[in-house]
Amino acid sequence: MKILFVLNSLYIKGNGLATSAQHTIQALKDAGQDVRVLAAANADPNGPQPEYPMQQIDVPIIQPMLSSFGYHFTEWKGPQVEAAVRWADVVHIEEAFYLQRSAIRWARKLGKPITGTYHLHPENIFCNIGMKNWHLAHQIQINHWCRNYFDHCLYLQCPTEMVRQRMIRHHVKAECFTLSNGLMPTKCLRPLTPPADYLNENRPLKLLYVGRIAVEKDQPTLFKAIRYSKYAHRIQLQLAGRGPETETYTRMANKLYEDGVVKYKPQVGFYSHEELQQLAAKADLAVHCAFVEVEGLSIMEALQQAVTPVIAVAHLSGSSEYALDDRSKFPAQNPKALAEKIDYWFDHPEERWQMGFKYAELMKNYEIAASAKGLIEMFKKAVAK
Repeated sequence: MKILFVLNSLYIKGNGLATSAQHTIQALKDAGQDVRVLAAANADPNGPQPEYPMQQIDVPIIQPMLSSFGYHFTEWKGPQVEAAVRWADVVHIEEAFYLQRSAIRWARKLGKPITGTYHLHPENIFCNIGMKNWHLAHQIQINHWCRNYFDHCLYLQCPTEMVRQRMIRHHVKAECFTLSNGLMPTKCLRPLTPPADYLNENRPLKLLYVGRIAVEKDQPTLFKAIRYSKYAHRIQLQLAGRGPETETYTRMANKLYEDGVVKYKPQVGFYSHEELQQLAAKADLAVHCAFVEVEGLSIMEALQQAVTPVIAVAHLSGSSEYALDDRSKFPAQNPKALAEKIDYWFDHPEERWQMGFKYAELMKNYEIAASAKGLIEMFKKAVAK
């Protein structure tokens, strides 16, 4: 089966959509599928290239914000689009932008089935351009995506049930089904037994936040929660990621140290996948505050390392679907409630250690091979229709 993936930026680092697409494409190839890509050419001439490369373009005014996500748009016209769609048995759109619109037009003209994956909320964009509370704009954008993109898909992959329900509320014509984007299988590095100093009341408690440093990820709620925590003096805060708010949020995190709230200076940095595994395996607790999140692969990857989480519950975030019980959930943007959950888990170290391994076991259900299998079934059904 010849499958065409259509997305703007594939060969970039630090962007969740691109990383997820890379893993999915490789998993489909490993499963014997013929997959090609219509995307921007790789800026690294020595790196992998899409079979149908497009010219990268800069968008005036908002390009600095896009670049902070490691993202670029591409041109959307030209013979490459037609050639790519002509080759394919099925056209799979990973976004809802101009390049995908062009691919959809050619697919309809040539009678090729279209499928898609919902990777991005409109709010992910608007939160980062100062329009967090412009709810009418959010609704206009999601309606535009549904009518002009997702309605042309026979099937739409929804990474979480929250996404599927949102598409149902917007009466999307595509058949929507819940299927994770999938995790790369990885070894759990955390030892089965705690280290000798685990119960030492004088050791630092490593509190980890993995994720893009951006408005919708809401790291400030964690900073406020630490001020309410009775364990604040012991907390060693680690922010792993980068994004448009890196400078601002780093200052806010350091203010905890300058004010004497914490005695360990927060660590902020961008880490490789292997380094993130090490951080998660050594963390005492992982917190995820995002109030806009399609799936949250970053927190899922941390859970593979048997760290117990505390995850925000919000109507536009699917991450809390992975919390095993209410002890690991708190209302989004509520720092006092988050502090209570943090204190509970720090009050119960043995229970916290054991629970971490239950999360690591849970994450095995979301490995990429299972996701690829589900996508292959979707592609087969689309071609059959």
